[in-house]
Amino acid sequence: MKAVLQRVTRASVSIDGQVIGRIGSGLVILLGVAGNDDQKDAEYLANKSADLRLFADPEGKLNRSLLDIGGGALVVSQFTLLADTRKGRRPSFVAAAPPDKAAALVDCFVQALRNRGVPVETGRFQAHMLVEILNDGPVTIILDSAQSARRRKENAT
Repeated sequence: MKAVLQRVTRASVSIDGQVIGRIGSGLVILLGVAGNDDQKDAEYLANKSADLRLFADPEGKLNRSLLDIGGGALVVSQFTLLADTRKGRRPSFVAAAPPDKAAALVDCFVQALRNRGVPVETGRFQAHMLVEILNDGPVTIILDSAQSARRRKENAT
């Protein structure tokens, strides 16, 4: 599972001209689910997203997390994060999870964030969306659950 976290001062997602999700200060999280991902991947990335210190303290150092600032998260499913561009000019998306599995794991990720106390807004799975992001900094971080200690241990055996 891959996530792109963008620190924002505000963001929204719209479908057919109607805003369906909006946050103020917080994180936009673009989330891609791979075929071999599971609930543990979703929970790992949700916890990492909530706890990463991406927000400035009074001295201007990145010492505060999403939880510390009471910020929100706008979560948007984005299978294109799983694109394989190594061959040719057309990306391959064979690594992306099938829609039913991906939707369930996106929901699991969202619930895990909510369980941590993060207010979460979402896009709509498989819809064409317009996402407006006012990136703050800019600060953009890429997370990959394949880099977690659990996945590294599984891959070593």
